[in-house]
Amino acid sequence: MRFGSKTGCGAALLCLLLSCVGIGASARAKDDDFDRWLVALKAEAIEKGLRAETVESALANVRLLPEVVESDRSQPKDPIEFCDYMTRRLTRARIERGREMLAKHRKLLAGINADYGIPPRYIIALWGLETNFGDFVGEIPLFDSLVTLARDPRRGAFFRQEIFGALRIVDEGHHQAAGLTGSWAGATGQVQFMPSTFLAYAVDRDGDGRRDLWNSLPDAFASAANYLRRSGWRLGETWGRQVRLPDRVETKGAKSLARWQKLGVRRLDGGDLPRVGRDAILVLPTPTRDPAFLTYRNYRVLLAWNRSTFFAISVGTFADELTGVASLQACGI
Repeated sequence: MRFGSKTGCGAALLCLLLSCVGIGASARAKDDDFDRWLVALKAEAIEKGLRAETVESALANVRLLPEVVESDRSQPKDPIEFCDYMTRRLTRARIERGREMLAKHRKLLAGINADYGIPPRYIIALWGLETNFGDFVGEIPLFDSLVTLARDPRRGAFFRQEIFGALRIVDEGHHQAAGLTGSWAGATGQVQFMPSTFLAYAVDRDGDGRRDLWNSLPDAFASAANYLRRSGWRLGETWGRQVRLPDRVETKGAKSLARWQKLGVRRLDGGDLPRVGRDAILVLPTPTRDPAFLTYRNYRVLLAWNRSTFFAISVGTFADELTGVASLQACGI
């Protein structure tokens, strides 16, 4: 085709116009589809007992965010390299700041420990790892992220329910819809609760009538403790410990500490394992046998918080580092 000819120009222009019409029609169809979906979502929320004014105001200008879907698609179950993960998460600066926070909030944490049985070091460890002690609570508008993920077929049903949970948080007066932000996955507040987790476990520790996980440390800390306690935390027990393995040992299944002792597993310093009637599971976070951890029931509670082996070990290790209970003898920490 010679674009200099009138016929060629006309044909090219016609193709361009038809293409633009097609793109415009497709965009309008997608917009119409989303609008219908949003109308149905609002109607369902109102049927669930949420006030119409709450629903309309919270979802009035909601947007779909492609970057949220991209983040969801690219999430690995666990990072590939354990030591890389641990050294990034448990920096010397974070550990030192954690110790400062443990001392600064000692009185508050002692009261929460008395009520829930959760040692302060675990609350500070979770707070520090989830939001760097409240510095990074997430800046994505919560309803945008939740609506985006609810529209995505991969886990749409789950996030649809989380939208209703977020609407209830607003409807009950715990936070205004405007300014309610979180992570790309919809977790929010100082300790990063999903809306459903908030509704199930958040508590009003400071007694102001709101469960404020964004601005009230008493509420945030007590809510974290309440979650752990109600998830099965065993009072007076630790999460686990790093251990030394013999050359050969069966690593599968739960065994009593006495059995692990008989099989040649020892404390990291070579000493005997505790003589208590407790079962433990051996966790090897890398393809090698070092480091190795004997983990107890409270480790599995940390897994309930975030189903990542690396995360659970990092919380337990961080908590131990804060008080000198133990220190990870690997990864240069």
